Amino acid sequence: MILDVNGITKTFGGLLAVNSVDLKVPDRSIVSVIGPNGAGKTTFFNMITGIYKPDKGSIVLGGRDLVGLRPDQVTAAGIARTFQNIRLFSAMTAEENILVGRHPRQKSSFVDALLRTRRFREDEAAARAKARELLDFVNLGRYRNEFATNLPYGDQRRLEIARALATDPKLVLLDEPAAGMNPRETEDLKALIRRIRDELGVTVVLIEHDMRLVMTLSEQITVLDYGTKIAEGLPHEVRNDARVMEAYLGRGAAAGEYGKEAR
Repeated sequence: MILDVNGITKTFGGLLAVNSVDLKVPDRSIVSVIGPNGAGKTTFFNMITGIYKPDKGSIVLGGRDLVGLRPDQVTAAGIARTFQNIRLFSAMTAEENILVGRHPRQKSSFVDALLRTRRFREDEAAARAKARELLDFVNLGRYRNEFATNLPYGDQRRLEIARALATDPKLVLLDEPAAGMNPRETEDLKALIRRIRDELGVTVVLIEHDMRLVMTLSEQITVLDYGTKIAEGLPHEVRNDARVMEAYLGRGAAAGEYGKEAR
């Protein structure tokens, strides 16, 4: 397991947002975390990435407990992420956005940058080469010098993924990467996620509401409802789970669906 999450819990005042959730993610796998709106999915991601500290539980990446680390330290440990709402630097070019993501892996110091030392120049050249490589990987090479705000919506999503990959992660968390995409863009995204795993060797965990994407892409699915894990397993197991049907459709509607199947 590259990621082993055990019993993490988070409360905000009297609200129990995440309730003792476990998640085990095999290395080089594609795993989805799904659930209705308000199920605690993004809070779960925020704890893994150090934005929130769990009230209890452990988060272990490759044998290292991440609880208590700052977000930048979690990134340095090997976890990158995207966000539900795109968070690009709109007034920077596509290449510059990726260079920001590359910063945690650069070795030159502030003094090196100020004096423009040889180490800084070599670091900068390597970072730009990596940025162009990643732009080509996500099929955005033609937008290298274009401001991020001018890119089509689906391309902005891919640029955010490329920026996450610039940190050389072992694991990338994608928060609703298909949100707002049309069917063609969603199919392209599915192919990109598979390439991230197959060609780069990076494990992928995603939150997603597009069930067609989830069911055709995921190797393992975990379902949250009101902060609690209610189901976990292979796509066909989760799709046919009565608790999952009830969480998404409501008890009466779920009973109707199962009544149809019985008939």
